Amino acid sequence: MTSDEPFTRVKIRVAAALFNGDEIALIHRTKNGRDQYTLPGGNVERGEPIHQALARELDEELGLDLTQVSSVPQLTWIQDAMVTRPGSTPPRKLHLVFRIHIAYATRAHLRTVEHDDTAGAGHLTWIHYKDTADKALFPPVPLAELATPTAPLDAARSFLPTLDDTNYHWV
Repeated sequence: MTSDEPFTRVKIRVAAALFNGDEIALIHRTKNGRDQYTLPGGNVERGEPIHQALARELDEELGLDLTQVSSVPQLTWIQDAMVTRPGSTPPRKLHLVFRIHIAYATRAHLRTVEHDDTAGAGHLTWIHYKDTADKALFPPVPLAELATPTAPLDAARSFLPTLDDTNYHWV
């Protein structure tokens, strides 16, 4: 393979499964007349430490200051994504999803609109985490399978199946 072939480079994306009690924060957008939900987060910049990238993305998107959160972000899911999407072929992405719990007082101060240069405005929405089972969620982590928002996972369940064009379709 040459470096010009799809999926030969790997980008890292950090995301937060941000819980307030039994509810989870999702960025909601409508694309092609269909609802799409994304966990808050974004790409790690060159040379940036993972936890610093998570803190930066959550501050940029939601106004959340991780130094003010009592729970330490817990790496919960890892997913490799090699999915062709509309537009130019993207690089392969490794999704690192951290579970974070916040208090209601913190939730009340979060931004409600997230702006993305390529995807447009998204709106912060809170839903019961079990209700994510029937949503177009990206990355498609198994939130609804958690017994509770704080339920521990063994290491084997943290590594999710690889996303590709056979098991994921972009909205």
